[in-house]
Amino acid sequence: MTFISTTRSADVVLIGGGIMSATLGAFLKKLEPSWSIVLFERLDEVGLESSGPWNNAGTGHAAYCELNYTPQAKDGSVNPAKALSINEGYQLSRQFWSHLVDDGSIGDPSSFIHTVPHMSFVIGDAHSDFLRTRYEALSKHTLFSSMQYSEDPATIAEWAPLVMNGRGEGRVAATRVPEGTDVDFGRLSRELVTFLENSGVEVNYGTDVTNLERSRGGWSVATKHLASGERGGIHAKFVFVGAGGGALHLLQSSGIPESKGYGGFPVSGQFLRSTDEGVALQHNAKVYGQASVGAPPMSVPHLDTRYVNGQRSLLFGPYAGFSTNFLKNGSLWDLPLSIRPSNIIPMLAVAKDNMDLTAYLVKEVAKSRESKIGALREYFPEASSEGWELITAGQRVQIIKKDSAKGGVLQFGTEVITARDGSIGALLGASPGASTAVPIMLELMQRCFPKSFKGWEPKMREMMPGYGVKLDEHPELAAEVAASTAAALQLAAPAK
Repeated sequence: MTFISTTRSADVVLIGGGIMSATLGAFLKKLEPSWSIVLFERLDEVGLESSGPWNNAGTGHAAYCELNYTPQAKDGSVNPAKALSINEGYQLSRQFWSHLVDDGSIGDPSSFIHTVPHMSFVIGDAHSDFLRTRYEALSKHTLFSSMQYSEDPATIAEWAPLVMNGRGEGRVAATRVPEGTDVDFGRLSRELVTFLENSGVEVNYGTDVTNLERSRGGWSVATKHLASGERGGIHAKFVFVGAGGGALHLLQSSGIPESKGYGGFPVSGQFLRSTDEGVALQHNAKVYGQASVGAPPMSVPHLDTRYVNGQRSLLFGPYAGFSTNFLKNGSLWDLPLSIRPSNIIPMLAVAKDNMDLTAYLVKEVAKSRESKIGALREYFPEASSEGWELITAGQRVQIIKKDSAKGGVLQFGTEVITARDGSIGALLGASPGASTAVPIMLELMQRCFPKSFKGWEPKMREMMPGYGVKLDEHPELAAEVAASTAAALQLAAPAK
């Protein structure tokens, strides 16, 4: 029996079956239906690593509630630019998903997306002053015009009863955007890959890509079937490395100059999960707070409504930790084996400059269950210690890159890396990641297929009416896009 693909060449090879590869594959199949595409996934199903619903918070990151996207300056002001950029990106994602639903490429949208209001909630005078300043900076913009602000405990209790019930005296503040969403990116990945398979894309499960080597007119992609040990290979004109935490090793194996100097810092995490419907039905929001001093942005505490496999539940966390794995199903050797002569200086510089982060992670790892329940009660004062299970979240590999001044910096975000000739592209990093998969893949396509891209743009505008336009600067188009995507995705109509 043969377990390895017998296909010897393809126009495109996608490595990894998460939301990024699935999104890129869907774009290319729509834009160039004649291109041959082969996808390799090392696990037995797609969307099980970072895209899996319990490996992330499922927030359709639109910057409505994530306070780290609008840090406060020393003078107390708040710059809305990053939040606006992220929101514009998420609007593109919604438009592409809506197009795929409308034309029957993917199925029932309620299987992967639901309306869940997005809230920010803070405690104390300083944080409340910041949240008000943030609200004033954002709410005057078209994309944030539905944002509500309150310091009235009764109003906040109406928005999120579990957050206020049993809370003592003291100043609190909250913002709320009614049209926020909860997204199961694992299910969305499977919907997209099913579309690809139905469109003639070959998908190989349980197959690891072990090496990338330049060959005439493209790349030789070496593979190994994990269960049988059988080895194989395929020639690709273009390769996308969308392997999450596994992308760095493959990028390094490619030898492209653009990969030099990059390293990775893995951060693990845990969530508390409650599937008690009696509790879950009392809370309909994603409530984000302020990160602790020294905590990475991905560790912002939040109490979330989740919809997974038709079941509503609550999620709280994350509790950060540390593991040398680059993938949840990876190896403890991932970090040490990623060290190269070209990245050792940036990695050492980051280690020296981030001792506070290291101390924070050590403290988090040492937290007892009682301490974790205590953190939960800051956002859910009457939470019972029973009925909550501790689950392990997906690995996040933060980017380490060269810096002329510091030697190296730790970057909390995503970065597209492409070869000069456009024959290979990769994605490193984490948040906002999945929520902005569409604009990220558009950037990659523009860089890797510059000759084709201009000819694709009319089709892209057909699929995404807001493509190439800043919706925030076009209120009427923004309203049309919000209404049409809400209808296609079966979401609540946008607030007037």
